[in-house]
Amino acid sequence: MGTTFTTLRRGVAAAAALPLLIGALASCGYGSEAKKDEDKKANVAADGAKKLSAPEVRIGYFPNLTHATALVGIQEGLIAKELGATAIKPQTFNAGPSEIEALNGGSLDIGFIGPSPAINGYVKSKGSNLRIISGSASGGVKLVVNPEKIKTLDDLKGKKIATPQKGNTQDVAFLNWIAEKGWTVDPESGKGDVSVVRTDNKVTPDAFKQGSIDGAWVPEPTASKLVSEGASVLLDETDLWPGKKFVITNVIVSQKFLKEHPDVVEAVLAGTVKTNAWINANPDQAKASANAALKALSGKELEPAVIDPAWKSILVTDDPLAATLKTESDWAVKAKLIDQPDLAGIYDLAPLNKVLKAAGKPEVTDNGLGAKQS
Repeated sequence: MGTTFTTLRRGVAAAAALPLLIGALASCGYGSEAKKDEDKKANVAADGAKKLSAPEVRIGYFPNLTHATALVGIQEGLIAKELGATAIKPQTFNAGPSEIEALNGGSLDIGFIGPSPAINGYVKSKGSNLRIISGSASGGVKLVVNPEKIKTLDDLKGKKIATPQKGNTQDVAFLNWIAEKGWTVDPESGKGDVSVVRTDNKVTPDAFKQGSIDGAWVPEPTASKLVSEGASVLLDETDLWPGKKFVITNVIVSQKFLKEHPDVVEAVLAGTVKTNAWINANPDQAKASANAALKALSGKELEPAVIDPAWKSILVTDDPLAATLKTESDWAVKAKLIDQPDLAGIYDLAPLNKVLKAAGKPEVTDNGLGAKQS
């Protein structure tokens, strides 16, 4: 799933976590940016619907399988149902920086985004602009390789392996994995015992076919696209995490919007919780719904050989998995890509926990990084 840690050190510029190419390349976060009419159902409020404090809510996301909560929740009208007379104004983005810019600039209220741009945006604004208010997805990242050149993990030494972007979520995870193997790579240049080749996901499949890379540590559905073209899965990052879960997509909100329209935020969260429950209870139907949403956005749906394995590797979840976000940040510090960021207050899970409690579900934790409640 689509946001860099490197830019934190240099003014903490926001970066794309999970770039995704829709359609032929099926990579992360390449759709029509700020398209506002993806789904007519999202913008139509039923007569007599409940009135909330805002007439509309602007929700941003990537046309990306790791943003399945947004894709399906809007496609099926599950979020709109909770909002009543408040209309959804959807906006799709190509990458994390533009979404963070929209949130910080006041043209977006709520967004689905990866951990790296959430951290970058929070630190860049010195904790004043956004809050993480929910989880959305876990998993969906794999190391895929040319099986003729690489048969074991030790064979990676001396090979060229792509990551989406210097300092992005997958790049940091791969650098950490390399360090734990006892190998050395310069985090800035990517040169070392393994050549880390920073390659935009939209060109990674071509680079693989041309032999300019030997493999890639990438999010879905890029990984499954590569497998469909001859690569093999050597490692699923999920297997490296305790409990086999790690954050790949969060829900964030403008602090200003949260303060002024807490009822709307709570309604959106009620919609995402119900959407996630529906996806988990109806995986095949939900996969078809997500693919339909992608087709509406890009003009082309993902082929079964790509979407079927990709969908299985992504878990939608309300839990933001806060401990894993902190771990990912620590890895970036360890790799000397960033200075230690102050993440205190990055979460406000009170609205989500209120929704979860009302639904009879267990509350989730912010791992000590929650905003102080007034």
